[in-house]
Amino acid sequence: MKISRTVATATGAVALLMGSLAATSASAAPVGDAQLQKNVTAFKALHPAAKQIDADTLKIPGGTVTIPGKDAANTAAISCSNLHLCIRDGNGNYYDFYNCGYFSFGGVGNGEFNNNQSSGTRARFYNSNGSERWSNVAKDTGTASWTPVYYIRPC
Repeated sequence: MKISRTVATATGAVALLMGSLAATSASAAPVGDAQLQKNVTAFKALHPAAKQIDADTLKIPGGTVTIPGKDAANTAAISCSNLHLCIRDGNGNYYDFYNCGYFSFGGVGNGEFNNNQSSGTRARFYNSNGSERWSNVAKDTGTASWTPVYYIRPC
């Protein structure tokens, strides 16, 4: 009887320790997680076709969008894989288009683009009525106001 009481006490102590470690681990999560989830949820509400594939990344028609955990937009130049069109909008959302087509776009505010598609490929940006607003020939980088852009044709 004494042995089983000791085992039960040791088992209880281990469970208590494990629970304490789990609680410490959960409380050590990055502070931005709640804001990130809020931003992802808000994006998905506005873009029903977006499918979450990672904590901060969603698959959208034509590519992906990465949502920042904080609202501060990064002003550094954006990198972009070869043959891709990348955009960072005024909310810091990072769009990576790697498929050709005509896609809805929900970017807002002022931001940057990196048209790193094959040289001479023209990316087109459209108004709400489908008329072309402006275009850009690869390879090029720059800044733009995304609020009036409703559709994008990367190539």
